[in-house]
Amino acid sequence: MKRSHNNKSNTAAPHIVIIGTGFGGLGMAIQLKKAGIDSFTILEKAGSVGGTWRDNTYPGAACDVQSHLYSYSFEPKSDWTRKFGLQPEIRSYMEGCVAKYDLHSHIRFNQEVESASFDKVKALWTIKTLAGDVLEAHALISATGQLNQPAYPRINGLDTFKGKVFHSARWDHSYDLTDKKVAVIGTGASAIQFVPQIVNKVSELKLFQRSAAWVIPKPDRPFTGFEQWLFETFPVADRLYRSMIYWKNESRALAFTRFGFLLNAFKWQAQRIAKKKIKDPVKREQIIPDYPVGCKRLLISNDWYDAINQDNLDVVTDQLDHIEADAIVTQDGTRHEVDAIIYGTGFKATDFLAPMKVTGIDGLELNQAWKDGAEAYKGMCVSGFPNLFILYGPNTNLGHSSIVFMLEAQIRYAMQCIRILHDPGLHYMNVKADRQSDYSARIQDRIKSSVWEAGCTSWYKTASGKNTNNWPGFTFSYRLMTGKLDLQDYELQPAPVMQEA
Repeated sequence: MKRSHNNKSNTAAPHIVIIGTGFGGLGMAIQLKKAGIDSFTILEKAGSVGGTWRDNTYPGAACDVQSHLYSYSFEPKSDWTRKFGLQPEIRSYMEGCVAKYDLHSHIRFNQEVESASFDKVKALWTIKTLAGDVLEAHALISATGQLNQPAYPRINGLDTFKGKVFHSARWDHSYDLTDKKVAVIGTGASAIQFVPQIVNKVSELKLFQRSAAWVIPKPDRPFTGFEQWLFETFPVADRLYRSMIYWKNESRALAFTRFGFLLNAFKWQAQRIAKKKIKDPVKREQIIPDYPVGCKRLLISNDWYDAINQDNLDVVTDQLDHIEADAIVTQDGTRHEVDAIIYGTGFKATDFLAPMKVTGIDGLELNQAWKDGAEAYKGMCVSGFPNLFILYGPNTNLGHSSIVFMLEAQIRYAMQCIRILHDPGLHYMNVKADRQSDYSARIQDRIKSSVWEAGCTSWYKTASGKNTNNWPGFTFSYRLMTGKLDLQDYELQPAPVMQEA
């Protein structure tokens, strides 16, 4: 077992460990570098960077936020090929950031974190990886995101199936779908993108749908050479374009959080396009949701309804009963013979930091602290877990804008805390329990008036119905709220006085 000794007593600066190399982890590392702080290590479970944009390589994988906004404000890219970035280009952008800021020397690949525990005497986090490494850090930054652990449905008989099975987030590119009978389970954001890409390749496609999704057109197109030249030659044009996108998206926050009726325009648009493109009235009825727009994630696509219209695609709304060697059987007794099953069932979005075991002061486990649903002060700090900062934590997800914007606000806040922790007289900082509970109560109260509480279940909620994922407001209000660190929110534990021999 290898051990890295990094602590406050024998280094010029406290060591920091970052978990994950998605937008959050890389952004945090870049800001540390910019601040002249090099005493940090990034642990990455895979063999390369990219987070969700490394894992999700399914056909048609793309972002549903515009490219210029779904990128770091401090690292603009003038030559995006499309208004909405495709997976390979987004990942390439992230790899470019790693190279530009020389982050490779800080990254340890194939180091999935098994556990992290805090020692309040030493004021150190001890991080253990599945590979057997042990690191010590004064500050721990979790940047694992909300969409990193694929969710698999529990279906009786799955182990008896003789065909191919994989999740969209773990796409098996070695398996040729040509002329195969394929079942797709789930009609969420991933399925909306990959189903249109495979429907004309397979012989039959059975789309097993628990609930339909509201799908509206995607205002996407390639950028022209002139536009790319303009963004490159006149950076102010690039910044103005980004600003225009930001405020246009931001205006939708009111519809999601306060005035859900404003989203009816999307409902009418989706119904009109479905009626125009889907010939079969039964399919058309199946594919239009029966819940308010925005209650679940609003999706964008220009080829979803065309795919549904294909004769070789059947929408199955009967509940699954069990799986046999060559078929999926629904509760009405129908056998649907298939060669392959693809899960488009999303992620365990409410299982923050899972499957890591995180232990704070006096043996308090994070799973226990979050037994009633995850919560964190300003989405980042949890009482009882000092010097731990969670990026893309509880109630920081968005329904209307770019998570990268939110991450930059969180990184700026975490940087303020890290600067405070550089004080050799400070042992650790622990957010006060009453500040966290008051904050969480306010967030949950605001969520009650949002469209997410309009009567549907979604991945935004825990099994008990608590919305642990979404931010119920504007992104600029979150940025303002996190703009200044208030030390009165924290218990500041002074470093013990060392006795001279």
